[in-house]
Amino acid sequence: MALYALTIFLSAFLLFQIQPVIAKMILPWFGGSSAVWSTCMFFFQAVLLGGYLYAHWLHGKLSPKRQAIVHTALLAASFLVLPVAADPSWKAAALENPSWQILGLLAATVGLPYFLLAATTPLVQSWYARTYAGAMPYRLFALSNFASMLALLSYPLLVEPRLTTRSQGRAWSLGYVAFAICCAVAAWQASSRRGFPSPATQEDAPPPGWSLRVLWLALAACASILLLAVTTYLTRDVAAVPFLWILPLAVYLLSFIVCFEAPRLYHRGVFFVLLVPALYSTANMTGGEFRALAVMQLAVAVGALFVFCMICHGELARLKPAPQHLTLFYLMLSAGGVAGGLFAGLIAPNLFNWDYEFPGGLLLCALLAAIILFREYGQFFHSGNGRVAAVVIAAALCAYAAMLATGVRGNIRGYRVVTRNFYSQLRVEEFVDDDGLGARRILLHGVINHGGQFEAEPYHRQPTSYFCRESGIGRAMTSTEGRPRRIGILGLGCGNLVAYGRRGDVLRLYEINPQVLALAQSEFSFLRDTPAVVETVLGDGRLSLEREPDQQFDILVMDAFSGDSVPVHLITREAFQLYRRHLKPGGILAVNVSNRYLDLRPVMERAASELGWKALYFSFVPESEDTICNSVSWVLLFDPAAWRKLPPEFEPGEIIEPHPEFRTWTDDFSNLLQILK
Repeated sequence: MALYALTIFLSAFLLFQIQPVIAKMILPWFGGSSAVWSTCMFFFQAVLLGGYLYAHWLHGKLSPKRQAIVHTALLAASFLVLPVAADPSWKAAALENPSWQILGLLAATVGLPYFLLAATTPLVQSWYARTYAGAMPYRLFALSNFASMLALLSYPLLVEPRLTTRSQGRAWSLGYVAFAICCAVAAWQASSRRGFPSPATQEDAPPPGWSLRVLWLALAACASILLLAVTTYLTRDVAAVPFLWILPLAVYLLSFIVCFEAPRLYHRGVFFVLLVPALYSTANMTGGEFRALAVMQLAVAVGALFVFCMICHGELARLKPAPQHLTLFYLMLSAGGVAGGLFAGLIAPNLFNWDYEFPGGLLLCALLAAIILFREYGQFFHSGNGRVAAVVIAAALCAYAAMLATGVRGNIRGYRVVTRNFYSQLRVEEFVDDDGLGARRILLHGVINHGGQFEAEPYHRQPTSYFCRESGIGRAMTSTEGRPRRIGILGLGCGNLVAYGRRGDVLRLYEINPQVLALAQSEFSFLRDTPAVVETVLGDGRLSLEREPDQQFDILVMDAFSGDSVPVHLITREAFQLYRRHLKPGGILAVNVSNRYLDLRPVMERAASELGWKALYFSFVPESEDTICNSVSWVLLFDPAAWRKLPPEFEPGEIIEPHPEFRTWTDDFSNLLQILK
């Protein structure tokens, strides 16, 4: 029993520890978008399904000794890809949708080890159930989920703050070797035990019907869809970082542990009552009407997800079959997870122009809850009072569907453009405020304003929103006027910064998302109006700069955002060293550090200190009646030569206090918990 438990614990811990490790390794190569994690999640779910299918086949088709031979051979073969380290040759060029490239990279890097880890839980449980008559293998499933959650929670709290990604990969590889040895020993020990029965000699239990299998599939798919939808909601508007990937996934796994290890804690009456506020609050999120502090948003989103997962997994635990059919049960659960991941992670971003998977998952959850009630209490619903209750439930479902539809219409109706791809969900809104300044257009990424333009003069060709002349970037731009300049800009938005271009200037724009460039050209006129020469480079700004010769920029602007989050790979020590290479002596590096949830000043100060530079912080808050400019925070970095002769425009800047205890962020190390507001 101890050997089986240790093998399952190690496999589950490693299975979920490698997810943030490998995702963090490759995140900088594909734009730092939250969609990278969604694609990784689909890969993990798909390989999990493959592992369960392999376990189901191995358990049902081969004798114990042949199982041991085949599995040991595959374990030995998996050592060929160790230690785990992503190959930089997979870095994305200017790809509109790098999903297949990400999937290929993951398959080449961790495919076989992850496949074998995925197969372990059902396979070892089947060995245990067939070895010990009357044993309860589902307790090992709860142990597996406990180890998975421990792996996820330990990553942001213990692993990420202490180890570089390279060290993380090596440590994981050592753990995998230990697992493989335990698994091989367990396989051979199980195959040699006396009285080990074959599948044909076990007492027959009736196979589950197709309606039950479909219900298993739907419940698992619903939980998977909502897991990815909530994760996307959090990472798009906060930060695409492991902590915010892990928290929803940990809640997802916690529900598995509770439901399969302590099923009495899942009380249908309690959780079906909690389902009502959970569905209502998340419907407001999908409708864009939920506004709260970061902690409150996080609590509501994750709390609602826990309720949804408890219902889905609690009902799955109630519907689990006899141990003889456990590999089929796990296979259907995994297939449901893959179906949900495929829909939310790959199909939806390419098929829909908005995040329809979130309200779709909510409606599916409500519908499944109703189906379960009718399935479990069918006799009651055929009685007089039961018919009334059935009508009430049906009416509530229709009302909820109408509420979701109203929220969806509110998010897409009245906008000039609504579009979506791998990198973002974008909308262009045109409206007239009551300030008398006429019509204006703004570019929205999710619910975040990414700049705008007035339709009429005198503001049509002027920088507005986050780029007004009083802001940090405005001061940098105006202080260098009067001579031809070469300016680099990472992150295009609607093109507002281009308004600072003058005749003789060269503006080189780096933008990863082709849709952003298309909207800047078609819906806004900054690119057409400027007298400066404009050069556009499609692709991740940092990767593009790495491939280019020194650009000798007078000003280099880092204004790249994914929703409200700054891609971490653009603010590491290595990134700043790259920016320095492309700046002229005396040039200015400007970084937009505006964020509702993160204080990036320590990151900027440490990066500047590493370069021997000085960092000035500019926080601009317009007057309450000002509808032209937005509150914004910029950090301007200067080399020693530029620092000694700063013009008066920079006097309002605040020197960022040194943070010697703050560990410098590098490509191998970053820690979001250090900078949460």
